[in-house]
Amino acid sequence: MQEDLQMISPVTSAAQTQAAAPSTAVRPKPLQAKPQPPPAPSAADTVKLSSAKAIVQESLETSAQTTKEAASGDIQARNLLAKQAAAKAHTK
Repeated sequence: MQEDLQMISPVTSAAQTQAAAPSTAVRPKPLQAKPQPPPAPSAADTVKLSSAKAIVQESLETSAQTTKEAASGDIQARNLLAKQAAAKAHTK
């Protein structure tokens, strides 16, 4: 099956375009990035434990150590003591 398609209004003239004249403006040269030296090591380097190591370390602490840390303001130790107290109250 073949359809005859007719244009509703054919294009009779196409707009003529001209190529733009090459620009004569002076373009500034891009700044070249200077290689940055690596940062010097700090005198106060810190050690960061991975979360797995921290969990193992916390699990090996004695309850006396946890109580001491909670008393000195350690939020994680306070939370652990609160969980232990809640579990203890729940089992009574």
